[in-house]
Amino acid sequence: MTSKQRAMLRAMANEYQPIIYIGKEGVTEALIQDADAALEARELVKGSIGRNAEVDLRTAVAELCQALQAEPVQVIGRKFVIFRPSKKNPSIQL
Repeated sequence: MTSKQRAMLRAMANEYQPIIYIGKEGVTEALIQDADAALEARELVKGSIGRNAEVDLRTAVAELCQALQAEPVQVIGRKFVIFRPSKKNPSIQL
């Protein structure tokens, strides 16, 4: 992914609310399933990590992206954005 594509996706994600939450357990199978469904429906998903989470955010996002075959777009503070084109109905053109 180029820096211009990443910048476009970051701009699109500004108006999104977090819909994925990483809790104190970290990246679980249930979280991966929820994120997979959200990525298939929306392609671009914003998430956050709980204050009492015992995992590092960058590590958790990398693990989540690897499990979902997604691209991390942005990690700032307690928020992150990930992207994966939809298999059935891609709507975001890079």
